[in-house]
Amino acid sequence: MHEMSITQGIIGLCLEHAGLRRVLSLDVEIGELSSVVPEAIEFCFEACSRETLLEGAVLNIIRVPGMGQCLECGQETPLTELYGSCGYCGSQRVVIVSGEELRVREIEVED
Repeated sequence: MHEMSITQGIIGLCLEHAGLRRVLSLDVEIGELSSVVPEAIEFCFEACSRETLLEGAVLNIIRVPGMGQCLECGQETPLTELYGSCGYCGSQRVVIVSGEELRVREIEVED
């Protein structure tokens, strides 16, 4: 399960930026096309944050929908898979514009 190492990376990043302050909450963006399972991150977060400054922090996962830009018709089209086709013209020439994200958007720390 690669979500365990991803969660450890998220916690490490938060600890680095928290400046030895307790983290109260964090917002993490996970794209639908990222191959990361949000529920697995939630499960791993509780275990990985134990006995750290993130223990008890609220993890808010923001799911980012997959979107692509069609190179044939120019339309922006929803994507549910990495190599999806344009929902308007059916072309396979679609460039992903969102949905691959995996980032910590915000952390809230104690004063």
